[in-house]
Amino acid sequence: MIMVLNGPNLNLLGQREPEVYGRATLADVGAAVEKLAEELGVEVVLRQSNHEGQLIDWLHAARDAGADGVIINPGGLSHTSVALRDAISSISLPVVEVHLSNIHARDEFRRKSLTAGACVGSIAGLGADGYLLALRFLVARIARTN
Repeated sequence: MIMVLNGPNLNLLGQREPEVYGRATLADVGAAVEKLAEELGVEVVLRQSNHEGQLIDWLHAARDAGADGVIINPGGLSHTSVALRDAISSISLPVVEVHLSNIHARDEFRRKSLTAGACVGSIAGLGADGYLLALRFLVARIARTN
């Protein structure tokens, strides 16, 4: 099972700055992830929270919940949260960070991700396709290590 975690403000996808984040809603993104997961023969669990502590709790519980890997879009927390970075580092699962927008081409404060360094990889700027690429990568990585 792959856990897909979405952080603050991602519940507003499709409404919030569509010129930056696109017109797809979080439900649209989730449906695309679920469709690909079915094609790949894996289960996904989709979650979103505007609360840092909830994301940390989900990361800590991921292995016990049956997760083999995690896809995370930490939203703005990627630029500010040492605690979230430490939570990613503390679990023994591969984690891929995804950003819908190209954080490296945006405001200066968005160009540094504290959380990315704790992940096995990071995908930015490919819109919702970033989630699908992350899912394909994790499924392949998990298959290689099992």
